[in-house]
Amino acid sequence: MKPINDTVEALKPSGIRKYFDLANAMEGVISLGVGEPDFDTPWHISAKAVESLEEGRTHYTANRGLLALRRQIANYYRNRYGIGYDPESQILVTVGGSEAVDLCCRTLINPGDEVIVLDPNYVAYEPAIEMAGGVPVRIELTQEHDFKLLPEDLETAISERTKAIIVNFPSNPTGGVMSREDYARIVPIIQRSGIYVISDEIYSELLFDGEFCSPANFEDIRDQVLVINGFSKAFAMTGWRLGYLLSNPELSAQLTKVHQFVIMSAPTAAQYAAIEALEHGMPDIEAMRREYEARRNLLCTRLNRMGLTTNVPKGTFYVFANITSSGLSSDEFCVRLLEEQKVAIVPGTAFGESGEGFVRISYATSMEHIKEACARIEAFLAPLQ
Repeated sequence: MKPINDTVEALKPSGIRKYFDLANAMEGVISLGVGEPDFDTPWHISAKAVESLEEGRTHYTANRGLLALRRQIANYYRNRYGIGYDPESQILVTVGGSEAVDLCCRTLINPGDEVIVLDPNYVAYEPAIEMAGGVPVRIELTQEHDFKLLPEDLETAISERTKAIIVNFPSNPTGGVMSREDYARIVPIIQRSGIYVISDEIYSELLFDGEFCSPANFEDIRDQVLVINGFSKAFAMTGWRLGYLLSNPELSAQLTKVHQFVIMSAPTAAQYAAIEALEHGMPDIEAMRREYEARRNLLCTRLNRMGLTTNVPKGTFYVFANITSSGLSSDEFCVRLLEEQKVAIVPGTAFGESGEGFVRISYATSMEHIKEACARIEAFLAPLQ
């Protein structure tokens, strides 16, 4: 047989899956590795999807998605974050945020273009860049600076070949957040360089301290920003596979062109559910956020007490704990913790080279599981200290 695509063959499998596969083969495992809410989708949201099926609304929608949904997304971003987008020409409904990442890369990147990624970063960014023919360029984020992007690091990373930067705040895996003041320091660099900003804002509603800020809040670079968001994390709708892309009209037309050839349109029933989520789901978000915050506080207190230095995350449902005091590498720590105490977490190296010395722990699970997992981690650490 002829060889397959060289880039695809060279891709490494997700570093997260290894630990899920190991955990699934064992009984009695407490998993703190999962990257999705443990809450079920609120029933009033699911009911609207059921209703759409009962009424025979099972056909394709417009390529961009239902206009009613796009209007709700426009209202949501205007009312929630103060950013205006035209539902007719600037909003594209996608199959989850993952499709949106892929669309951005395939639409923007020419072979050899450089795209800046933050290290640690979400596992799908670099493969999407490479499959589009681009070259990832990493900027190391440090615990010392609360995993923020610093202007001097951005300035250094930009070259004549730089096409874009992907940012994700609140961040998976670190829980780090960029404030309006933080962004204000890098906006002049972005404007001057002319690079695009792909802003993955899927955790925008899971913010515990301060107000969410998007790069798109800055008029000077608004046309350079492509915003990715969706329903998975805020509304506990991971399995519905629904996201959206916001950008200037010219970019949106090109993104839609790729989308229509690859996808046609996002799932119809999921779009009706999403309309309900945006119309009536804000109380659901608030209830889940309060629970996440309580879990965060407990987990961070326990980890720091054990000697695993952990910054208190300002968003998401992850902590990025420093495990260097154990004397183990990130991979050794996770393998041994799973084998010896049956607790599944993810090594920081699954998210980039700068993740060495860290582990990602998800608190998207019950208080009972978090307390028991902490007891097991403490027992694991005892002979190492």
